[in-house]
Amino acid sequence: MNDQLIGFDVAILGSGPAGLQAAVHASRTRVSTVVLGRMQSSSLFKAHIENYCCINGPVDGEKILSEGREQAKRFGATFMDQDVLSIEKNADGRFRIRLESGDTLACWSVILAMGVSRNRLNVPGEKELLGKGVSYCVDCDANFFRGQTVAVIGDGSAAACGALALLMTAGEVHLICSDLEVAENLKYQVESSRIHLHKNRSVAAILGTATVEGVLLDGDEKLEVSGVFIELGAKGAIELTSMLDVALDSETMHYIVTSKKQETSVPGLYAAGDICGPPWQMAKAVGEGCVAGLEASVYARRESGRLK
Repeated sequence: MNDQLIGFDVAILGSGPAGLQAAVHASRTRVSTVVLGRMQSSSLFKAHIENYCCINGPVDGEKILSEGREQAKRFGATFMDQDVLSIEKNADGRFRIRLESGDTLACWSVILAMGVSRNRLNVPGEKELLGKGVSYCVDCDANFFRGQTVAVIGDGSAAACGALALLMTAGEVHLICSDLEVAENLKYQVESSRIHLHKNRSVAAILGTATVEGVLLDGDEKLEVSGVFIELGAKGAIELTSMLDVALDSETMHYIVTSKKQETSVPGLYAAGDICGPPWQMAKAVGEGCVAGLEASVYARRESGRLK
């Protein structure tokens, strides 16, 4: 099992256009920069671009991201294709970032650039029972299901960590996934726990009238559960920063509030791209990523004593 503390100046969460642009600008200032997350998770990965200045489109999003990744690497950025499980800020002023591998990063500044979650199952009962047993956040709603039987749906680190966390409160936990696409350390924790693992399965419907009563799996198998947690992909920025008291927009509480320097309400923590709100455009993400990368670099050098 890995359990290392790895030091960087700047950590960037997200491998989309905002994160990649931040990596280019931060690493060019000669600060050690790490980019976390999987490129395939970016909403741009399967898209096509034809409205970005100086690009004669349509251009495949995957191609843009691949070239951006190589560009950031040339300037010295390190890439770690892992999901982040938690972020906290220590008394020494550095952020501690726990990865799915079990490693922990210590960084002077952090840039949130992982976009916003748009993942839904799109199955019968999901929309109708939202807030009545259907949840998209284990960290937020686990206590409502103390002692009850629940199901977690998803293949990534958010689902795996959510299922493990629910063992502390729920009476019985089912994890439904096509496959567990997580680090071996995290997979071992799930498989060696008392979680009921349903691999190579999918959910056809969420059952219930006033509240959730169960889930219907492929093959017409029914599981009786009181709660369903839909955790597709990695943890989002809102979940990861819930313990840092980051200011959100007052209207929707979905987006992180930033200054013109892309600063959040937490010193050393920056945000860029979709997580800062619409419009959902690559041009906006790249511009904000540029600013965040430069500002996070200045902050890291100042806090580490290299900028007087």
